[in-house]
Amino acid sequence: QVQLVESGGGLVQAGGSLRLSCVASGRTFSSYAMGWFRQAPGKEREFVGIISRSGGYTYYANSVKGRFTISRDNAKNTVYLQMNSLKPEDTAVYYCAADISGSVYKRHPGEYDYWGQGTQVTVSS
Repeated sequence: QVQLVESGGGLVQAGGSLRLSCVASGRTFSSYAMGWFRQAPGKEREFVGIISRSGGYTYYANSVKGRFTISRDNAKNTVYLQMNSLKPEDTAVYYCAADISGSVYKRHPGEYDYWGQGTQVTVSS
């Protein structure tokens, strides 16, 4: 199975920035579309964004569009989530997820094949 290891979560003040990383195992990382999701207590897991295999296409949820940026470095088997202008409502556990089919149309958690362990992001006001 593909293993995803996340890092970069923590506590940040509103208006601040945080950069999450997700490193994938294997030698076929460049064939995966990579998604980011988040889940706050008592809420459903929410789609944040996705990046295509080559990194040439990204799509974001409206709630984060203009503030968050997904990028990837296939040579490092790593996908990033740069979060700027953070708001308290961004507080959640953030997960990276891999779609081994490489599809860029998967927006729901059940459509992804592998998941990271999640990393807590807390934004204080």
